[in-house]
Amino acid sequence: MKPEYSFRTKVINSKEYLFDEIRKKWVIKNPEEVVRQNFWKYLHYEKKYPKSLITLEKQILTNGLKKRYDILIFNNNGLPELIVECKAPSIKINDDTLSQVLSYQKNIRANYLILTNGVSTYSLYINVEKKKVEFLDDIPSYNS
Repeated sequence: MKPEYSFRTKVINSKEYLFDEIRKKWVIKNPEEVVRQNFWKYLHYEKKYPKSLITLEKQILTNGLKKRYDILIFNNNGLPELIVECKAPSIKINDDTLSQVLSYQKNIRANYLILTNGVSTYSLYINVEKKKVEFLDDIPSYNS
């Protein structure tokens, strides 16, 4: 897993919550949420993406269905730059995960796609003009 970051936590009625600094609210702690929280913090602290350009778990319409992406980062012009699909560490990243994030890509049209379960992470560049997907060796850093 990428570096593990600390979280503010609390327990209510025997359920553990963690504070999401991006959404500014308490969310139930589960394995996928821990991956999501660690990953946005990794993108912010290591790859230098500003918090102001990061959104988490927003609803979108895909093929007439309401879906939620995990992480979306915008560029300085307000255009989608990077979509991240997070899974719990026990869930393998596979063709279904790729299909899921590609369905979001059709509407969002970001340049980069990241798939992670906190154990394995894959980074892809979408070349819309050439209609090609390229696997990258690393996650792109923020370019101001």
